[in-house]
Amino acid sequence: MKTNRSPVISNGLVILFALLFIFPFYWIVTGAFKIQTVAVAIPPEWFPLEPTLQNFADLFKNPVWRWTFNSFFIASCEMIGVCLAASLAGYVLAKKSFPGRVIIFTLFVAAMALPKQVILVPLFTMLADFGWVDTYHGLILPAIGWPFGVFLMKQFAQTIPSELIEAAKIDGCSELRLFYNIVLPLLKPAMGALAIFTFINGWNDYFSQLILTRSTPMMTLPLGVATLQGEYTTPYGVLMAGAAIASVPMIAIFVLFQKSFTQGITMGAVKG
Repeated sequence: MKTNRSPVISNGLVILFALLFIFPFYWIVTGAFKIQTVAVAIPPEWFPLEPTLQNFADLFKNPVWRWTFNSFFIASCEMIGVCLAASLAGYVLAKKSFPGRVIIFTLFVAAMALPKQVILVPLFTMLADFGWVDTYHGLILPAIGWPFGVFLMKQFAQTIPSELIEAAKIDGCSELRLFYNIVLPLLKPAMGALAIFTFINGWNDYFSQLILTRSTPMMTLPLGVATLQGEYTTPYGVLMAGAAIASVPMIAIFVLFQKSFTQGITMGAVKG
C-alpha cells in the first residue's frame, strides 16, 4: 500500500523554515540575559546558564521610555494616517471616473519603485525650510502618502460591487456616508493588512529617523538603541535587550490585526 509522503515533506519543510525564522528572535531574547563575555563566547552558549538582568538595568539608564513612546506614537500616527488616506485614495481611483485617473495611478505605481534614499535629500531640504526637522509632524506627515498603501487599497476597492454603490446612491446616500457605512467596512481586511505593514515600516524606519532627528529626546527606540554602541566596544547584551523590547509592540500589533491580515492577504486569491 502506497503512502502519500507529500504532507509529511511539506509539514517538515514548514517546521524547518519556521525554526529558521524564529531562531534570530530566540537568540536576541536569550542574549539579553547574558553577560558580555558569554554573549560573545565561542562556542556560543545556546541558553544562558547564569541569566542576569544587568543588561536591562544598563539599558534603562538611558531615556528608553521616551524612545519607546516616540516610536509607538510615530508608528501609530503613520498607521492611522496611511490607512485613512490610502482607503480614500484607493476608493476614488477604483470607483470614480475622472480625467487623469490612469495617469495618477501610474504615478503611484512608479513611485513605489523609487528608493527612499532618492527622495530623502529634497525631503530634508523641504522639511528644514518648514522648520519641521526634529519634530513629530516632520517624521509622520511625509509617510502618510505611502504609494504602496494607495496601490493596495485600490486593488481591493476594485472588488467592491459597483451595483452596491449605485444602490446606495439611489437611496440618497451622500458620498461621505457611502464611504463610511458601506465602503469602509468592506475594506477592513485590507486595512488590517495595511495597518500591520505601515506600523512595522514606521517602527523600523531607522534611516529616515536618523536623518530627520537631532536631539536625544526625539530619538526613536531603534535609533536610541543603536547609539549605545561604543567606538571601541559593543555591549551586545544591552543591544539585545533593547532589540527584545523593540520587538514587543510589533508582535502585539500583528496579534491584534492577525485575523484581518490573513483575510486581506487571501481575499484577492479567493476572488481572483
